[in-house]
Order: sequence, then structure tokens, then C-alpha cells
Amino acid sequence: MKQIKWLSPLLYLGILTQSGEALAHGAHITYQEATGIQIIATYDQGDPMNNAQVVIYAPDDPTTPWLRGETDSQGNFSFVPDVNQPGNWDVQVRQAGHGAMISIPIGAASSNPETEIITVTTPESDYTFRQKILMSVSAVWGFVGTALFFSRQPTKKS
Repeated sequence: MKQIKWLSPLLYLGILTQSGEALAHGAHITYQEATGIQIIATYDQGDPMNNAQVVIYAPDDPTTPWLRGETDSQGNFSFVPDVNQPGNWDVQVRQAGHGAMISIPIGAASSNPETEIITVTTPESDYTFRQKILMSVSAVWGFVGTALFFSRQPTKKS
């Protein structure tokens, strides 16, 4: 019985860390130029990023938000940039840890005054292959250390 005592914590840990399908997903931002800029924000699966935070930065001050807002229930957001500030306008859309950023050329920086549709995708994972391997090895080492701790022989006090 003492020999399998260490198996119990590992079994509980295995049950508690069991997960189903991962729900990781990236985000897409699409924009269209017309009289203003219309942004369409969706997840990888096509679901809209409803009520997501939108922050717009002007070309002359890329550190201070020029406009803040939220997307509607379909992931849409519209704004009219200041035509007196030509350059790349940065638009950031975020919701629940997911998001993307896109640069929209306006005025002199725009190559085509016609309507444009551009899509930006964020990667599904922010971890490199080496980081994933290191995390896996660390987890296994932690499990082994825990098993060895619980399987040790009690010391006798004299």
C-alpha cells in the first residue's frame, strides 16, 4: 500500500488538469475606406468581437489615444480621421485578452484612394516552440518532484 501512496496525488492532479478542446483563437481586423473608416473585428472562427475596446492613435502622436470606443454587436466600428494629419493611423481592437492592431494609411501615405479591404491576423499562440518545450519539461519535473516527495520514507525520531 505504501508503494502506491504517491500515485494518488498524481491521479488527482491528472484529473484536475484534464482539459477538453482548447478555445484559443486569434483576432482579425478588416477595414474599408469610404467617407470614413469602417472597422470589422472578428475572431478566427468568424464570430464578431462584439463590444470590444477600440483605441485609435493619430500619426502625429502614436502614444496618446486620439479616439476610444467600442465595437457594436457585429464587431463594427466607424470613425472619420482628421485629413489634416496624413500618415499611418494605428487602430487597436481588444477583447478578453484577444486583439489585433492595424495601421491604416490616410492621405499622403495612402497608395490607393479607392475602397480598400485589408485583413490583419494575430497568431493563435504567443509562445515559441522552445518556450512550449521548456514549459512541458518544467511541468513534468514538477510532477516527478511531487511524486518523489510523497513517496519518501518517513524519518524516525530517536
